[in-house]
Amino acid sequence: MSESSSARDVVIPREGKVLVTGGTGHVGANLVHRLLDDGEAVRCLVEPGANDAALEGLDVERVEGDVRDADAVARAVDGCRRVFHVAAKVSTHSPGAANKREIWDINVLGTKNVLDAAARSDVARVCLTGSFAAVGFDPDAPHAPSQEDQPFFPFVDWHAYAYTKVLAELEALRATVRGLDTVVATSTGVVGPYDYLPSRMGRVLCEFAAGKLKALIPGGIDFVTAQDLARGHVLAMTHGRRGEKYTISTEFSSLSGLLDIFGEICGRPNRVRMLNPAVMDRVARLYYGVASQLAPNTPQRLTPTAVMLLQMNRQADISKARRELGYEPTSLREGLEETYAFLVGEGMIEA
Repeated sequence: MSESSSARDVVIPREGKVLVTGGTGHVGANLVHRLLDDGEAVRCLVEPGANDAALEGLDVERVEGDVRDADAVARAVDGCRRVFHVAAKVSTHSPGAANKREIWDINVLGTKNVLDAAARSDVARVCLTGSFAAVGFDPDAPHAPSQEDQPFFPFVDWHAYAYTKVLAELEALRATVRGLDTVVATSTGVVGPYDYLPSRMGRVLCEFAAGKLKALIPGGIDFVTAQDLARGHVLAMTHGRRGEKYTISTEFSSLSGLLDIFGEICGRPNRVRMLNPAVMDRVARLYYGVASQLAPNTPQRLTPTAVMLLQMNRQADISKARRELGYEPTSLREGLEETYAFLVGEGMIEA
């Protein structure tokens, strides 16, 4: 079924300039490329000093500013008809007070600034990028596919990031009650090109391709290709119902299965050893506690939350996005092929 033939009654016209916050990041960059391919006039709010390689050579208007700066956000929103608010702080740092405050300031207050500015301007709709971490699950069956209307379960070892994404959605709902048209496009684990940092998953793939990845914790998550996620954002903006959220995902995969596919693509057999999750959970708690004291500003890969999430094997139910948006996913292999081509092209891994 094509996107056009499956469109619902809701249609937000593709008119005027489009603002993308977080356009220099992995998700935002892929969305910017999609919008430009669609012939849209795009403006990006760019954080001062940020790595803007993702926007190099693209026909986009740039407004410098931080989402925490309400005046800068207002300047960026002014004159735009649609807003994609992608910018967020994704952090695996130790949960110190300063780090928590920064995540809250960016993810919650930053979202409020964007919504407030949109409400004061002539904005037809704001599409907020959500996180699957903010989607609820059944505590008695965490592996069962999660739907958008399941309540968030707070009594597990979530990172501060998950809580702030829940609060960001709450700000969107508050804005909707006051009259602003908002929707949420929820992302699962992303793989795809324009991953310049690279992201946490991007680093895993780089290390695997270089033969440096020796062991992982078994388990899996739902993944979304960057191409699917960008298309899902556009569909949510155009056809989503006001105040609703839609999970955009491609397919569930174990980490081992994902590396099997990536190994076939890059010509390196997957010989990564899977560790005992119960042992690694104890190690993670000890390691994370020590790291929070000795290296509070260093990102941590081995965290209790990471172990927990992999063992939960959480899956996403995308039936709502299919039914209401006409969304149909591609394949994880396609996303990994695009990731490989990008990483080789940027010299981040060898062909």
